[in-house]
Amino acid sequence: METISYEYEGALYVNLTNKCDCSCVFCLRHNGHKGSIYADDLWLEHEPSREEALENLLARDYTQYRELVFCGFGEPMYRVEDILWLVDRLKEQVKNLPPVRINTNGHANLIHGRDVTPELAGRIDTLSISLNGSTAEEYCAVTRPRDGEKAWEAMLDFTRKAAAHVPQVVMTIVDKDKTPEEIDRCRAMAESLGATLRVRAYIQD
Repeated sequence: METISYEYEGALYVNLTNKCDCSCVFCLRHNGHKGSIYADDLWLEHEPSREEALENLLARDYTQYRELVFCGFGEPMYRVEDILWLVDRLKEQVKNLPPVRINTNGHANLIHGRDVTPELAGRIDTLSISLNGSTAEEYCAVTRPRDGEKAWEAMLDFTRKAAAHVPQVVMTIVDKDKTPEEIDRCRAMAESLGATLRVRAYIQD
């Protein structure tokens, strides 16, 4: 059974795609699922259409969720147009829809060849962007993006632009092998782009 949406810690997560342009060293796609919210049924045999996803999401009781999160086992912004369509439909049909967040690697503008950040305004409440390092070299070693350092620059540019349109922009790092000095550098970088830093705990296998 494929999973389009799933619950975790009071939030509803939406799994639209397994496509990703990165191969992060800490990703649960490679490291197994122990201790994580992910299960094998997040691997999609076929990507749900926007209509299939809407049907699934409209069946949920939103009074019990603190947040609606587009995340899953791939990079959700591959389907940015479908996400925004879904958010528009849900805002029309669901009374008191909870805040909407996207967890992303920040490569959407690189992937789509255009600036998508203005389209997020009024739809997305929080963006969580994977920073994963304070330098391009470290970022590429950890994230292993298809486009190399170009992806690092694209992620920083996306964050800066998104901060003008989305109320809350958060950059995240995983604390594995990070010194306090590195974390401070990441925090300063995030704040210079109009974002805040969140340090995530590494999940051991």
